[in-house]
Amino acid sequence: MRPDRIILGEVRGSEALDMLQAMNTGHEGSLTTIHANDTRDALSRLEVMVSMAGYDLAVGVVRSYVASAITLVVHLARLKGGVRRVMRISEITGLAEGEYRMQELFGFKQAGVDQEGRAVGSFYVAGNVPKFSARLEERGIELPKGLFEKRVLAAAKPNGTPQEVHA
Repeated sequence: MRPDRIILGEVRGSEALDMLQAMNTGHEGSLTTIHANDTRDALSRLEVMVSMAGYDLAVGVVRSYVASAITLVVHLARLKGGVRRVMRISEITGLAEGEYRMQELFGFKQAGVDQEGRAVGSFYVAGNVPKFSARLEERGIELPKGLFEKRVLAAAKPNGTPQEVHA
């Protein structure tokens, strides 16, 4: 049996290396979770967890492995009042001078709190077209035109569905 995808719960330790090895060997579309403060911090945490596997891997090798295995990093957070929001979606576009190259695709900016003490703010599209768009098109997946055009959205009440407020 050969799985097409691997869905792994939270990664907390040395299993991170096994996860990256699986993702780098044809299991495209795999998914896992990791606790971190933002999308870039998630990659740093992942590097630390890979080092826990006990192999003496150079940081550059680990970063190269991470950059080739992971396409998107989605950061969720629980905000004031218990509301959860997708705070940022970033694409890893490669490495440059040993550092991750990332581009932000979508995000949420908190503006304050409402009368009930819940965080309020706006979702936004950063205006960057992801590099993986070409791979989707090759597979016959068409994304709506204008999906990645820079704009600001607001959370609608009560279900949190975004709606456009201005371009």
